[in-house]
Amino acid sequence: MSTVYQHMTEAVTRYRERPFLHIPAVAAAYHDGDIDLSYEQLGSKVELLKECYRQAGYGQGHRIALLLENRQDFFLHWFALNGLGASVVPINGDMQTDEIAYLLEDSEACLGIALASRCAQLTTAASRFNSNFPVLDCNRLESLSGAATQALSQFGSASTECALLYTSGSTGKPKGCILSNEYFTEFGAWYCRSKGIIQLEPGRERLLTPLPLVHMNAMAVSTMGMLMSGGCIIQLDRFSPSSWWQSVAESRATMVHYLGVLPAILLQLEPSSYEKNLQVKFGFGAGVNPLHHQNFEQRFGFPLVESWAMSESGSGGCITANQEPRHVGSCCFGQLPENVEIKLIDEAGNEVPTGEPGELLVRAKGDKPRRGFFSGYYKNPSATAEAWQGGYLNTGDVVRQSDDGSLHFVDRRKNVIRRSGENISALEVEAAMSQQQVVEQLAVCAVPDEIRGDEVMALIVLPPGLSASATTATDIVNQARQSLSYYKVPAYIAFVSALPMTASNKPQRGEIKKLAAKLLARGECIDLCHLKKGSKR
Repeated sequence: MSTVYQHMTEAVTRYRERPFLHIPAVAAAYHDGDIDLSYEQLGSKVELLKECYRQAGYGQGHRIALLLENRQDFFLHWFALNGLGASVVPINGDMQTDEIAYLLEDSEACLGIALASRCAQLTTAASRFNSNFPVLDCNRLESLSGAATQALSQFGSASTECALLYTSGSTGKPKGCILSNEYFTEFGAWYCRSKGIIQLEPGRERLLTPLPLVHMNAMAVSTMGMLMSGGCIIQLDRFSPSSWWQSVAESRATMVHYLGVLPAILLQLEPSSYEKNLQVKFGFGAGVNPLHHQNFEQRFGFPLVESWAMSESGSGGCITANQEPRHVGSCCFGQLPENVEIKLIDEAGNEVPTGEPGELLVRAKGDKPRRGFFSGYYKNPSATAEAWQGGYLNTGDVVRQSDDGSLHFVDRRKNVIRRSGENISALEVEAAMSQQQVVEQLAVCAVPDEIRGDEVMALIVLPPGLSASATTATDIVNQARQSLSYYKVPAYIAFVSALPMTASNKPQRGEIKKLAAKLLARGECIDLCHLKKGSKR
């Protein structure tokens, strides 16, 4: 079996009566009750859609844009199109029209499939570059017309493109990552054979995730892991703190997937009766605030297993803290697995000694160093070659390796602030300052300094009713000094109404840095250099 569709048909045969998908009513504002789909029902619905697309001539060589949110429709259309060798371009529903237009044009999608409520937006986006771009309601395929170009075939293989996923574009226009069937099936196999804390029990797991199906975690890790082990996906619309533990408890989830911000929010909630009635064995994700990690596990009673991967690396470079020691609270994401090879290098390209931070370079061990990785950036061979410079995937992530071989995330290389010879992680400063109740949201970045090269600046969103004053800024920095070295605390603070964010709700680091420099140049920030010990200005 070499395609996603083939694994789906195998799962339908093997786990026919088992549940494939559960969407709790509390998490589905668009539906009156729970949504449940068995493997048998999944197979029947997919085959009907596949036949509609087949008759219209869609297949290999065609890309179809999907604006279907975190609903069952996404799975059905994706699997049906994959069965014909066609690729999908998932569209984030939180994107603005111009952002969607860019993805449609850049991907060269030939058809858009959307929820009825989103068809108008997709049509408007497409009209920016092609007034004849076809957009259909996902439940009205009877009006599907023939494909504009002839399909190469109506079959796929391991190397056939399965999806074109776009990076977040935090520092520029998003790049399309070409992901093959092998990329997805390898991730499913990786999850199924994982041992230790995250070992799956075939036919028994119920995985709850609020993560968007337009990203590799939900699309490749969650979906393929459950599909290939006969598990059930509990797919939420999005993360909702007020109903989270109710959804987890009532759905009988045995595992949850998370992003770093979720534990921080959940720890702020008042204790709930639902959190006392959990069946969760583990949480799987990345980026938990190290100051929250142990507190979360002690309160809620299950481990948060940190993992490292990116859209480009897939399972081929995935590293996970699924075995002890996990070094909770140290940004540890595990020890090197047998199938992965790495280097940690400084800015000059030299390997760094143990304990020193360096950029992570990663590849699969053996004669296929790109096995399980992305196939390349679409229409951007120079960026692909740059990413693979030196025969390793150059990740841009700064990591250190401790004496026992454990790997610890430091920051993105572009987020490291170089102040007077000291490397400061913006992520570390943000993690410390986010503990303060007066900080609703923040981003830390470098700004130019004539003497020190870089200086630390924080853009902060305050809770409603709090004064954006020099006194407030001083209090924030003084409290930060209790947990950070003097040189790491912000020298400048700017209070803003909102931070530049990507459609996937990640900080737009490039835009944040531009905004910080602009506010500093205009004097629209609070100068706190005098609070930094040893600072002579």
